[in-house]
Amino acid sequence: MTHSVPHEHFRKILFCTDFSANADRAFIFAVNAARRHTDGQLHLLHVIPEPPAQFWKGYIYEVDEDVDARAKREIDEKLAQTYLPRVPEDVQLTIAMRIGQAGQKILEYAAEQDIDLIIIGRQGTGTVGKIFFGNVSELVVRKAQCPVMVIPPPTK
Repeated sequence: MTHSVPHEHFRKILFCTDFSANADRAFIFAVNAARRHTDGQLHLLHVIPEPPAQFWKGYIYEVDEDVDARAKREIDEKLAQTYLPRVPEDVQLTIAMRIGQAGQKILEYAAEQDIDLIIIGRQGTGTVGKIFFGNVSELVVRKAQCPVMVIPPPTK
């Protein structure tokens, strides 16, 4: 006798990217999750860390006041090359960028958009990797109001 467990309806999927190799791997999971529903929505979020952004703004604005537009253009190009060609036509795509602490901005975006599932790639296994990347996925897992799928790096 087989028992079936009701499947959660993850219609609004949030994929968080830092453009790393493991984020690219997590993207596959996000697309597959979004395709499970005919009205699936894939939200792609990239967070620019605030301290470097503020530092560079102060430094570069003395020379070039168009730094925000240039940074956005570079990110748009990365998105266009890395992800856009791989989004199926039947998946509605929303692209968003935020500036600030990655974990906090991911949680804020998920709440604002009423996200059903967050998919994020875990980075780094050593102490340095955990300090810079592990804390983001850890914070999101602990504080998110929806399920979170954390994709580990591939085994060697």
